[in-house]
Amino acid sequence: MGILNVTPDSFSDGGRFVNSREAVLHGVRMVEEGADILDIGGESTRPGSESVSLDEELRRVLPVVEGLAGRVKVPLSVDTTKSGVAERALQSGASMVNDTSGLTDDLQMASVAARYSAALVLMHRKGQPKVMQEDPRYDDLIGEIASFLKASARKAKEAGVGEDQIIIDPGLGFGKTLEHNVYILNHLEELSSLGMPVLVGPSRKFFIGKILDLPVEGRLEGTAAAVAAAVLKGAAVVRVHDVKEMVRVVRVADAIRRA
Repeated sequence: MGILNVTPDSFSDGGRFVNSREAVLHGVRMVEEGADILDIGGESTRPGSESVSLDEELRRVLPVVEGLAGRVKVPLSVDTTKSGVAERALQSGASMVNDTSGLTDDLQMASVAARYSAALVLMHRKGQPKVMQEDPRYDDLIGEIASFLKASARKAKEAGVGEDQIIIDPGLGFGKTLEHNVYILNHLEELSSLGMPVLVGPSRKFFIGKILDLPVEGRLEGTAAAVAAAVLKGAAVVRVHDVKEMVRVVRVADAIRRA
């Protein structure tokens, strides 16, 4: 899954693709490099971020979805917690919704996904983005994440989303410390055992920078290590910025896993 942020303030690539034409060209480039899905987001969810209005998010996202829908053949995902944005994006050519709130921000999200027969990513997040990194604590890290994701999947199915359309995401970096993130990656098979495909998004994250003591632009190799670990532990989808390089990492890691 290639990340296409059309935001001015995302932690890694904020401001690079706020121009719709540049964003579409970058999306096409990621598909050429091997992306199987493009994930388009118009609101930053980095720690400390502020929410944006529905109209502003639509203004950022829709031209990119519409531009890519006619140019690429891979599924388009919209990264949003607003059902209004999800519905307009699905009408414009998207076929997947990536809800980083796991259905906790907008009660209509599952109904919208069901209405359009869209795939739905349900992510675990502890707290709102503005405060989620302020001393997050767990009594049972994997158990609490699993319980949250099972409850979210149950809500989605009750709203009419097909069981085979649901993907779960433990939410690396969303209300987790460095230790939490590496523990999740090392115990990912416990989430795979829930019977739903697992998506993992380690790309350029803070915990990689903290391990290596490197800024965002120096985290390529660390991301590769995390991606390889995720694949070996059962991840079905990895969400990344550096598509060309991570496609190579995934192919090797997947060959090892299948051997």
